[in-house]
This record gives sequence, C-alpha cells and structure tokens, in this order.
Amino acid sequence: MKQTQPLLTLLLLALSINGVFSQQVLDKAYLNCQYEYTRKSDTLIGKTKDDQLILQVGEKVSKCYSHYSNQVDSINALPNGRRISGKMLDNAIKSGEFFKGNYLHKRMKAYIYKNYPQGKMTVTDGLSLQDYVYEDELNAQQWEIKDSTKTILDYQCQMATCDFRGREWTAWFTTDIPVSDGPWKFGGLPGLIMEAYDKGNQYVFTIVGLQRVEDEPIFFSETYVGSKRFEKTNRKEFLKAKKAALMDLNGYIEMETGIDLSGGNLPKIMRYDLLELDYK
Repeated sequence: MKQTQPLLTLLLLALSINGVFSQQVLDKAYLNCQYEYTRKSDTLIGKTKDDQLILQVGEKVSKCYSHYSNQVDSINALPNGRRISGKMLDNAIKSGEFFKGNYLHKRMKAYIYKNYPQGKMTVTDGLSLQDYVYEDELNAQQWEIKDSTKTILDYQCQMATCDFRGREWTAWFTTDIPVSDGPWKFGGLPGLIMEAYDKGNQYVFTIVGLQRVEDEPIFFSETYVGSKRFEKTNRKEFLKAKKAALMDLNGYIEMETGIDLSGGNLPKIMRYDLLELDYK
C-alpha cells in the first residue's frame, strides 16, 4: 500500500487524539486483509482505475472499504476538513499531480458491513454530495467449486465460479484461512477469498497482504457530506441513480475525481458498466 503523505499522517493522528473516531464499534477484528482493486474506468479507451481495499474480519461482523476514501472521510470529519481538502486539491492542481491522478480523492465510496444486522448486510455509498444506506443479502453468491488450484501469497487456493447479478465471476479461496469472507460483497465459500475477477477482467480484486491483529475496532463509519446523515434507499434504486449519474459526464468526472462540475453542459455517455447489472 502506498505510504501516507506526511500532512495526512498528522491529520489522522489529530483525528485519533481528538476522538473523532468515536463512532459506534460493531466488533473487534482479528484479521486485516488488503486487496488491490482494479477496474476499467473507461471501457471505451481501456483506461483502468486502482484502489486499495481493506477487509476487517471480526468474530461477528466484517467491514470492507477503500483505504483512500476512508482517508478523505477522516479529513472531512475535522471541523475545518472541507477547507483542508480544498487546499490539498489546490496544491495538487498547482503541482501538476492532479492531472496524473496523484492526489487524495475518494475511490470506491461504499462501506460494506457483513452480518450487520445479523444475517444481513448493510451498505453505505455515495452519489455526488449525499451518502445513502441500504440493506443487502448476505452471501448471495451461488458458488460452484472447481478442481483447479493455484498459489496466492504462499496459500494453496481453489477455484470457484458463479453468476452474480449480471456478471460471471471467478474466485480463488483458501481453506488454510477458514473465514467465509472476501473483498466487496463476496463471501459464502469455505475459506477466505484471495482473488476474484469477472469475465473480461473489468473488475479485479487481488489480495496483497494480510495480518493477524488483536482487538482492532471495526467502526460504523459516519457521513460528513451533504446533509451529514444517511438517506435510506434500496440497492436497485441506488444503482439506477448511479447509472444515471454515470451517463452524465459531469457525474462521471465527479465519481472519478471527487470534483463536482455540475452546471456544465457536457455530453451524456456511459463510460463503464456497474459492478451489479441486475437493477434494470
């Protein structure tokens, strides 16, 4: 995982000292997994977008989220967080790093809580300047375990496949880590999912590290944008709204850069498909 910028490190330290992280604690993690998440952000030209996902696994609850989006949310939690974020963006533009994509901005906006509430999944996600919350089905994939094997991070892994919400997925899991969990919304296999990708590799999740931890708190992350509260919705309605936003180039730019260019008259075009395609 890329090193945190010195300024950001100080900001996050200040957050912990000032108790901003006093959100609801859902569980204590005993396993922390890091995944590289790559998606084709513009299928018209083959452009890809990278992210780092964190999976915290506790005895009762797990949480999956973007390392980068969590950093942005942590800054926005400060009383003057919006001003700090604006200054960091301004500096990135002046230095030219913005145009290379080397600046702090939200990537995957979803925070995924498995087995919260018990037997279900809670997802918070954002569109423009508002965050939403909806309930989803836990372990919704119907996996077919195959005989193929390969090694990932020195763990012997076995293949499994499924059709899930409009995409054909291949996953590699290891029974050496008997945790029925994985990145994003994946789970339900007799071992930790180490890698998953769809047909065509538009979306790819690959584990790059994992550590045993002790009493690492799993927080329910608050929202610090828009109304500063989550608007309740359902999964399909949220996905329909997200697709509509992606059809608008203003919305596409906002999702990719975190910059709201609303008010412009940019053409409508669908740059890439969503992870889930069953909302139609």
